[in-house]
Amino acid sequence: MKDPKTIASRDFLPELQFQTSRSSGPGGQNVNKLETRVTLRFNLQNSNVLSEEEKELLLKKWAKQLTNEGELLISSEAHRTQLRNKDEVIAKFRKAIEQAFTKPKPRKKTKPSKGAIEKRLTSKKNHSEKKDLRKPPKY
Repeated sequence: MKDPKTIASRDFLPELQFQTSRSSGPGGQNVNKLETRVTLRFNLQNSNVLSEEEKELLLKKWAKQLTNEGELLISSEAHRTQLRNKDEVIAKFRKAIEQAFTKPKPRKKTKPSKGAIEKRLTSKKNHSEKKDLRKPPKY
């Protein structure tokens, strides 16, 4: 498998579709007039940039995020201009691809230190002694 950054840096722009709509974010009086929210649509099945193996891996990773038609939707309405929202959506898309192809770091098994084990046991012992002192005495 290739490097995730090289896959994310490929030219996906011809395959991306952008849709604008009214945003609920900041914008003052223009919030009800201008379409500043940008939604990116990427059809995974029809992509010519990705190989079949890469498409299969993305289908598994993005199973919950894809629509019934197999499209990935990413939207942004954080900024007041369409252009900045479009740039942010493209950045989110590239980051999602990079994360999908990045392999997780293997977990290293660790043990608690001897000092930590001893500290835990002494605290348990102290707690049980405190409870024992609350009991009525045996005759």
